[in-house]
Amino acid sequence: MSERRYEIHPIGRVESPLTERKAAPRQGDEGAPEAWLVLDPAVAVGIRDLRAGDEIIVLTWLDRARRDTLEVYPRGDRRRPIRGVFSTRSPDRPNPIGLHRVRIVAIDGDRIRVHALEAIDGTPIVDIKPVLGPVDER
Repeated sequence: MSERRYEIHPIGRVESPLTERKAAPRQGDEGAPEAWLVLDPAVAVGIRDLRAGDEIIVLTWLDRARRDTLEVYPRGDRRRPIRGVFSTRSPDRPNPIGLHRVRIVAIDGDRIRVHALEAIDGTPIVDIKPVLGPVDER
């Protein structure tokens, strides 16, 4: 593999009642709480067109994940056959990028309140993207 390096600069962090990985649901629709996306004021103008009710994709850096994992038991269940990590949503992977589809509940300055985010408190946010419809050219 190439020795090339790429830099990712967080644009904010997650503020959530989830503080331990063990307590976090596997997916947002499995009981994840509302949480705040707290953005760096330097990037806050980038959210100016977002509104409550919009669906967005939040990309996070799963900073507490293991980066040397290539095989996992799906959902941590050792009764299931082991799988290659790239066919799962495991947070443990070579580049632990989290992908979260959430609905905006409210926006307050440089903070976005979202519904059902399974990310842990303090998780770095690396990007936010809109959920596009079939013919949306935003």
